[in-house]
Amino acid sequence: MDAPLALYRRYRPETFAEVIGQDHVTEPLRHALAANRVNHAYLFSGPRGCGKTTSARILARALNCAKAPIADPCGECQSCRDLARGGPGSMDVIEIDAASHGGVVDARDLRERAFFAPVSSRYKVYIIDEAHMVSPQGFNALLKLVEDPPPHLKFIFATTEPDKVIGTIRSRTHHYPFRLVPPKVLGDYLLQLCEAEGVILDPLALPLVVRAGAGSVRDTLSVLDQLLGGAGPNGVTYELASTLLGYTPDSLLDEVIDALAAGDGATVFGVVDKVIEVGQDPRRFAEDLLQRLRDLIIVSAVPNAIEHGLLEVPGDRAERLQNQAGRFGPSDLTRAADLISGGLLEFRGATAPRLLLELMCSRILLPGADNSTQGFQARLDRIERRLAIDPGAGAVSSAAPVAAPAPPPVPVPAERDVSQETRREIPAERHAQPEASIPKASIPEVPVPVPEEPTPEPEPVGAIAIADVRRLWPDILDKVKVLRRFTWVMLSQNAQVTSLDGDTLTISLVNVGARDSFLKSGSDAYVQQAIQQVLGTNWKIDTIVDPSAEPTPQPGEQAPTAPRGVGATAEVREAILHPQSPQTPEELDASADRDDPIVETEEIDPEQLLTRELGAEVIEEITPNRT
Repeated sequence: MDAPLALYRRYRPETFAEVIGQDHVTEPLRHALAANRVNHAYLFSGPRGCGKTTSARILARALNCAKAPIADPCGECQSCRDLARGGPGSMDVIEIDAASHGGVVDARDLRERAFFAPVSSRYKVYIIDEAHMVSPQGFNALLKLVEDPPPHLKFIFATTEPDKVIGTIRSRTHHYPFRLVPPKVLGDYLLQLCEAEGVILDPLALPLVVRAGAGSVRDTLSVLDQLLGGAGPNGVTYELASTLLGYTPDSLLDEVIDALAAGDGATVFGVVDKVIEVGQDPRRFAEDLLQRLRDLIIVSAVPNAIEHGLLEVPGDRAERLQNQAGRFGPSDLTRAADLISGGLLEFRGATAPRLLLELMCSRILLPGADNSTQGFQARLDRIERRLAIDPGAGAVSSAAPVAAPAPPPVPVPAERDVSQETRREIPAERHAQPEASIPKASIPEVPVPVPEEPTPEPEPVGAIAIADVRRLWPDILDKVKVLRRFTWVMLSQNAQVTSLDGDTLTISLVNVGARDSFLKSGSDAYVQQAIQQVLGTNWKIDTIVDPSAEPTPQPGEQAPTAPRGVGATAEVREAILHPQSPQTPEELDASADRDDPIVETEEIDPEQLLTRELGAEVIEEITPNRT
């Protein structure tokens, strides 16, 4: 059994209606054929594989069709069958390859035979392919014939370089410039061919095939033919297309883009090492990286670019591009693209492509070493992202609710030792005195926050680094303060964010007592809830003991401080002993059981409580002078 013909031969168009992506050429030609206003000479120019020679054959069929004048060949007469796809050809339609028949001798031979009438057709048509290869002497030998041909003679010149056709010939032809086929049109055409061939084409592999063809129908069909030949039971998969065509997998591009956004040099150079280890061409990797940066620039400049058709990407990849674009500033993206574009020019003849690729990546990672305007703008972008959340960064700032301003800290009078007075008065108050009799200066009233309306959970964000968590930690503390004030006091006094490993966030506390209090009181659940509301993620909370941990102050206010070994502020003691500020001792006991499981009995010593929970140490008791 004979092997089937190549795809570009099996599916060669036979009418102008079947030619894709060249409506600006085919429609005027069809009108000219239908109105019998055909010129004696045509010049078809354009990139290779875009339909110049095919359109010349269709024009010749239409001219010699028995039903002429007609816009499209009928396909039934003898002339149409002879010139059909796979037909024997016609003696009256002569195709000449000017690459091998472009001399003056060939031109003179053509001129002598052109005056003979056609054998069986209406016109004798000469299709001169690669017309730019005809020598100037050959064109001069044809000039008189092209300028004043006999009535039965038609010329069709096809070339990829119309400027090399001498002006005296071009001026005597009707020039039709062909163009590269748009990616969307070419993609739809490939899907139709795969359906006709009974082969499944992965939607993720389709852009790779279209990109490999570069807008040329013939080249694209050749690439698809190669993939169809190597396709398995699952058809043309993304893995097959990326491996066979040499493109960088999306997962590797995602990894290097995320690393560049985070300034993670180790990951960036690790990706370069992977590229070299698998034997991929560094230049192709740079080209794919530049293509990804181009997509991110468009998404950053036009947020709805995908909906408007500026980018042809699948739905899941579209969301990924939007998240990645939000992690860069405009100057960062354009600077990186310029560096990659300039580096591609240096790849020509490079003896150390890996070194060149690593230098390109290092320049992107170090905007501080770039004294140009783009380097300055890139540094400004990074500073702005540190100071404020980018509205495009995964919808973090737009989804996170605005935290209510925290109440200012209550000043403590300097002439009175509140810690000692509190220590002396609290036990008596808990046994006999109502809370109304406690001096207001001793224990300031802590306002009970009004619960906010539940806010809708934000959309999950992707690729959050530990630097992002630390930048957003004040917002998380604001949420914790609304949810539970005791947990907020513990975090603002004794904790800091240490690391982020996968879905586990590690928080360090200053001592064992603070960590045990944090865990026993169920504070980790409130932290999880606050992180969910601010970041949209559901992380596990892990705790460690680190005596060097320093609290993270919130912007715009000073976190309550309690120097270890000196004592705690009145606000901290009030939050521990009176979490909800009850008005009666009965309410105080109920509140302690409900909100603060640490205060379980009435006989607890405040000094021991402060030492165990906050690591505080009473150095000296000062008895105030009473008058």
